[in-house]
Amino acid sequence: MKKLVLLGASGSIGSQTVDVIREHRDELDLIGASVGYNIDYLIELLNDFKLQYACTIERNTVLEEKFPDTKFFFGDEGLCEMARLENYDLLVNALLGFTGFKPTIAAIRNHKNVALANKETLVAGGKIINEALRENNVQLYPIDSEHVAIWQCLQGHKKDDVRRLLITGSGGAFRDLSRDELKNVTLSQALNHPVWNMGEKITIDSATMMNKGFEVIEAHYLFDIPYDRIDVVLHSEAVVHSMVEYNDGSIIAQLGTPDMHWIIRYVLLYPDHKKDSLTKYLDFDSITSLNFKTMDYQRYPLVRLAKKIGSFEGNFGAILIGANDEAVSLFLKERISFIDIESYIFATLKAAHFIKDPTPDQLIESHKWAKEYVDTLWANS
Repeated sequence: MKKLVLLGASGSIGSQTVDVIREHRDELDLIGASVGYNIDYLIELLNDFKLQYACTIERNTVLEEKFPDTKFFFGDEGLCEMARLENYDLLVNALLGFTGFKPTIAAIRNHKNVALANKETLVAGGKIINEALRENNVQLYPIDSEHVAIWQCLQGHKKDDVRRLLITGSGGAFRDLSRDELKNVTLSQALNHPVWNMGEKITIDSATMMNKGFEVIEAHYLFDIPYDRIDVVLHSEAVVHSMVEYNDGSIIAQLGTPDMHWIIRYVLLYPDHKKDSLTKYLDFDSITSLNFKTMDYQRYPLVRLAKKIGSFEGNFGAILIGANDEAVSLFLKERISFIDIESYIFATLKAAHFIKDPTPDQLIESHKWAKEYVDTLWANS
């Protein structure tokens, strides 16, 4: 039995992870979970899995009395305390935002393998994370369709034979609009992703393609490939999840349905390809064509920005995340326009102070500064 601690259990990735665990109870044992404020969902998990550990944002004495056999943790420090537990095998980090950074480090230093769905951790601190992985001799597994696809395409091949990683992207809700047409798009339009069903934040990041920029940075740290050998390819059908091009001109692609369950299942049960009631198969009768376009960096400037920021390393990744987090939050509150998200991010990075070799605490402070700077820009606009 593989014992799991799941952080961010009530989010989109977290709840789908729970789906997979329920399907494979003979191999997977959920012993701990965090849910933020979603107490009703936590009660469901406590009853279903008899959790040994649980974490919420605030202390809840009623829960403690009702479930006396469960040890409860609270707040951000509680997430790190769960990561430092001894009696589990894999930490699944499905937390949203920069909150996921410190628990990832805590788990690695605790000599635990990590399945990571939290993009911010590698974008902000990939260098620190990789150093910690080497020092503690543990593994990091990506929970992301693009990176799991690349991971599968690389298996059985030499890294020296790789020419390029090709990360596919659907283009988001506005992939058929020009930049001029983006000026008047609405929040409801931005949240209408043409393929994937995701949370609000990642759906907006998909529309700006910021998520694809993050994925380029993640791929660099996950697979140790230089940025000039990582390209983004627009692929509207979202059937090919990513590809690897080799020196001999051959390309290996990974195909699958646009559904996170198979991705999570593969990571949790690696190296097996197990089926269950959640399994969906591609219907080739309905796939009439697969279309690909080279990345238009003028149309999607945040992808180009991310590649540049990634090459700098230092604290700029944390600033990029903070600026994007707050700008997207303002858009979700309908306080700024969709196109303003880019403007606020560029303005914040222009004003930022660069730290070449930041500590984890300096990354956290850089992220906080960026969010506050975006708020200041909005307040003064």
